[in-house]
Amino acid sequence: MDLEISTLAERPELAPVMWGLDTTWPEFVIQDPVGDAHFGRVPKHFPEFVLVATNARSGAVVARAFSVPFALDMDGRGALPGRGWDQVLIWAFQDQRGGVRPDTVSALEIAISAGAQGRGLSGRMLAAMRDNAARLGFREVVAPVRPSAKHREPRTPMTEYAYRLREDGLPHDPWLRVHARAGATIDSVAPASMTVSGTLAQWRDWTGLPFDKQGEIEVKGALTPVHCEPERGYAVYVEPNVWMRHAIG
Repeated sequence: MDLEISTLAERPELAPVMWGLDTTWPEFVIQDPVGDAHFGRVPKHFPEFVLVATNARSGAVVARAFSVPFALDMDGRGALPGRGWDQVLIWAFQDQRGGVRPDTVSALEIAISAGAQGRGLSGRMLAAMRDNAARLGFREVVAPVRPSAKHREPRTPMTEYAYRLREDGLPHDPWLRVHARAGATIDSVAPASMTVSGTLAQWRDWTGLPFDKQGEIEVKGALTPVHCEPERGYAVYVEPNVWMRHAIG
């Protein structure tokens, strides 16, 4: 597919269509309160870091890539956070409000239209994100990666799964492998990258499951089981991600 990839700063008219992209995220993932509070503000505050891909022939939006700048090399930080996706999103807006100069770009999302998946667009958007960060003067892109096949092994610890390799030395997981082929290396596991809590009624609505048993509930699309507390009326999902670092020249 021939693509035209632009920043939202260059083509702000694509914003409404970009939000209408028919992505395949599980419903419970988009219930993360940090994401709910901040993710939708990224296009307004960081349009230079939002990429939109259109089909060069039809003009249809087929992919988007969100990233944000933040300061990693400063007191109190230095290491990529265990709270992963949630924390870096918070840091980006804190730094902008405080006038802190960013030194690193973090990927937040690469989303491909359901009708355009399986054509290598994720890797192309990742390359475009790296190129865009380099154009803006940054030397590193980091990514709290959500391994694409981990949901098939929800009870395997991420600390084991993330480092599993194929015979050719590349990661076992397909999405981790795309990052590795682009030159990224694994930094660490973010054990609490995203946290979603809700009432039992909410979880039933999000998943279609009864949520009536104490303990760990396996949910379609979840990377780890959801912890259910029927007597207390709530359930909590804590998602681990994998921090990958892309050095760019």
